[in-house]
Amino acid sequence: MDVSAPTRTPQLGDSSFPPFRSLLADSIRFWEWRRLFYNLALAAVVLLWITLTWPYFRPAFTLLALFQLFVLALIANALYCAAYFIDLPMQLSAFSSLWKRRRWTLWVLGTLFAILFANYWIADEIYPFVR
Repeated sequence: MDVSAPTRTPQLGDSSFPPFRSLLADSIRFWEWRRLFYNLALAAVVLLWITLTWPYFRPAFTLLALFQLFVLALIANALYCAAYFIDLPMQLSAFSSLWKRRRWTLWVLGTLFAILFANYWIADEIYPFVR
């Protein structure tokens, strides 16, 4: 009976472990290119709401409203950075190769959640108050 030695998960100090800098560079290369499409998807949601309900939203275009929209865009981009808190540990795990092939699913799910949240925010927080 042939019993092979169990494989060990690489530890942070192992020489076989890729340097953190290369993992971070790989993560940035993957996520930052997709941030453009994330922002375009959220901008499309806002533009669709404005276009489809224009007469109702017209009074809402004030300087304060544009400032609030800018702050919400900053918050959406800050929340996008949460993907790094999942991506980097997954790259350090034993599932690294599988994760690198499948991490696009996290991007799709996160973008869909952001679209859902943007629709909710507009429908519940902005739309009822526009007269």
